[in-house]
Amino acid sequence: MTAPAHRTSAAAPQVGIGWRHPHYATLLEQQPALDFIEVHSENFFAPGGAALAVLREAREHYPVSLHGVGLSLGSAAGIDPWHLDQLARLAKAIEPVRVSDHASFARGPGLHAADLLPVPMNHVALDAMCANVNRVQDRLQRTIAVENLSAYVQWQKAEMDEPAFLNALAQRTGCQLLVDVNNIYVNALNAQLRGESLDPLNVCRRWLDAIQPRHVAELHLAGHVHCGDIVIDDHGSRVDDAVWSLYGHAMERLGAVPTLIEWDTDLPELQVLLNEPGRARSTAEIALQRASEPELTA
Repeated sequence: MTAPAHRTSAAAPQVGIGWRHPHYATLLEQQPALDFIEVHSENFFAPGGAALAVLREAREHYPVSLHGVGLSLGSAAGIDPWHLDQLARLAKAIEPVRVSDHASFARGPGLHAADLLPVPMNHVALDAMCANVNRVQDRLQRTIAVENLSAYVQWQKAEMDEPAFLNALAQRTGCQLLVDVNNIYVNALNAQLRGESLDPLNVCRRWLDAIQPRHVAELHLAGHVHCGDIVIDDHGSRVDDAVWSLYGHAMERLGAVPTLIEWDTDLPELQVLLNEPGRARSTAEIALQRASEPELTA
């Protein structure tokens, strides 16, 4: 029996939180022990002003990760030049530890959607996304990380599965991947609600086993909500126990990847949110220790 391909590390992962407006002042006052914070890029596009000033202040205390929702990396219409210019300006001002966005599209000729829409998993869509990622990276003069999507509609006639699509994207462009563990689980739960008989946890473990560890730059954890006939990735609660279990599997498979806790709706007091990084660290420690133990041979 041989050991699976791991990227193991004895070091604990860096853990951060999404920094949202209700917590701006409290975090700056208390300066809790966090390895980094993440903000939504588009909230800081305005030149000057209070928003950028508060982000600059936070940058004096924490590494900042810029996470966007508006690049529309999967758009056949290409990248919006204005949006890219604003992101480049912000990245230059903040010098973030990472820049990321989603494997989705939101714009096309005469269309700008108010949601992150999935791309078809085929070679035409892959070519378009590769071209867009290359353009962004050329403009920023840095690699970006691309996140897997929680998708509530599906395209027919896929030519590859999502891990294969993302692996190919990273291989062709040199980009990194941001693996959202909650998104994988939400998609698996919704597939079950549509009548697929596979166990959601096993589906997610296979997804994580299929992604190439060398490409993964960050993990996201968040809460979700069951709404009867659909599960929504609402980032409005604590991380679910099943997602914590999958996070442990991800740590064993991928190693000590920087990890972010997202909580965007129904925000609690900051101290409640800060409990989640502690659980991430303890879960990661156990998983990394397990991964470092010698494999038994048959």
